[in-house]
Amino acid sequence: MTEEKTKTRYSDHELVEFKQLLNEKLDKAQRDYNILKSALSHSDGNDIMDTSPTFKVLEEGAMVLSREETGKLAQRQQKFIHHLQGALIRIENKTYGICRETGKLISKERLRAVPHATLTIDAKKAQ
Repeated sequence: MTEEKTKTRYSDHELVEFKQLLNEKLDKAQRDYNILKSALSHSDGNDIMDTSPTFKVLEEGAMVLSREETGKLAQRQQKFIHHLQGALIRIENKTYGICRETGKLISKERLRAVPHATLTIDAKKAQ
């Protein structure tokens, strides 16, 4: 831990490790986003057109709610992808892992848990 306090940036070797982690998370996030996007535009005819009118009204209400929730999830996933891509750019610029508020190194533990973090825990708490 003391080593991280005196360093001004992570080594190229450490950045490669973080880049691998970020790419894995990005691949999964993009797969998840594509699934959500597919669910939003999915119309395979497996709907409620052939059911009773009462059930149809209830089912349509649930379907609209589900589409809204799926849309919100897709938006959040897209934002997460954007943050991961930003972190990859910071790796290329060799500024990854440096707190944007304090200029100190963000702990490896925090970056492993939240690889797109731009603030140390202390800076995040201060917000």
